[in-house]
Amino acid sequence: MTKPMSFARRTVILAALALPVLVQPALAADPAETFVAQNIAKGLTLLNNKTLSKEQKRDQFEQFLLGLTDLKRIADFTLGQYRRTAPPTDVTAFEGAFRDYAVAVYQSYFSKYAGQTLKIVNTTQRAPTDYIVTTQMIDPADRSGRPPLEVDFRVRTDGPRPVVVDVSVAGVWISLEQRDQFVAFLGQNNGNVKLLISHLAELAKQFKS
Repeated sequence: MTKPMSFARRTVILAALALPVLVQPALAADPAETFVAQNIAKGLTLLNNKTLSKEQKRDQFEQFLLGLTDLKRIADFTLGQYRRTAPPTDVTAFEGAFRDYAVAVYQSYFSKYAGQTLKIVNTTQRAPTDYIVTTQMIDPADRSGRPPLEVDFRVRTDGPRPVVVDVSVAGVWISLEQRDQFVAFLGQNNGNVKLLISHLAELAKQFKS
């Protein structure tokens, strides 16, 4: 018997990768910051395009997301040590299931952030091709006086184009938490990646419906 997983609750925050928001960029001093600023603007244009049908917007949104992130790299990372021991066919199937799951989650939840402002604050270079772009999500309707929600994007520039490989919301790195939860799930189920694939597929159906 598989144990219910709680990672769906956290993953919905990954919709921050494609927020339908206004962007207040700082001076773009590096490729990672420029990449984040430009692509958030592209996401805004797409999500606010009222001339597209639901199906067209879904298809274009998926392509936008795939251009912004490296879902294969993220999927492999979240398998932890099971990435090395799982059969190659299971790893490939998991990468596909993770992609469908992530896209379904983003599409389901992005509208929750409509009308908010994403402000780029600064960028920290962790290594020659590894950056953290720090942003703040500002809700113009919030009168609570609380500080803005911080959303950080980890961007790698070691490939043919920059890509987002992780997102931190209020200090929680999503891919790291997913890895912990996926590895715990697999540990409870004898490393059976097929069971994890089935669970992700079921969650994707729920979000799509």
